[in-house]
Amino acid sequence: MIKQRKSDPFSALTQISQAQQGYFTSRQAIAAGYADNTHTYHVRAGNWERVQRGIYRLTHLSPAEDGLTPAYLLWTRGRDDQPVGVLSHETALSYFDLGDFNPPKVHLTVPIGFRRNSQTPKAVVLHHATLTPSEITLMRGMPICRVARALCDVLVKNILALEECRRLVKESRRRGLILDGEMEAAKANRMFSAVAGKLFR
Repeated sequence: MIKQRKSDPFSALTQISQAQQGYFTSRQAIAAGYADNTHTYHVRAGNWERVQRGIYRLTHLSPAEDGLTPAYLLWTRGRDDQPVGVLSHETALSYFDLGDFNPPKVHLTVPIGFRRNSQTPKAVVLHHATLTPSEITLMRGMPICRVARALCDVLVKNILALEECRRLVKESRRRGLILDGEMEAAKANRMFSAVAGKLFR
């Protein structure tokens, strides 16, 4: 956990934001030492850019490598202010540079019980499912579904993509992106057993 230095809020918030490609939450700003009633001032002064309710970007940092995607992950934060969303489906495959997936929207998987009062961002497709730690990896500091799980998710949505997904399995195994244990685990998963048996032959 990042140690906050309330005597130097600017440095503390910069440190937090750099780990999130420039983005931060209002609660993180408060933890860094910025009083709640000063946030509007920093937006008006141009120090912060308001991205969504409770989510900002430090304007002195370089634009995010992944656009608004890190902010969408912050949107999934729970009561502890920690994001629970994971990049998934076609979005995950695009990050692994697999296939011709370039989805117009960001696919995020959140826990089944996930609820937010605010509206889902228009650029986000939200999926509710349970992910195990073994199905998630990190890429550029963002949680993302591993290839085996992402392929199964895509196939459940569209069985017509079977041949393309089989081709991607071969490519992924050649690149070391899918392990034998992951294929067996998918076959044993009741949610994926039907498609996994066809996918991982």
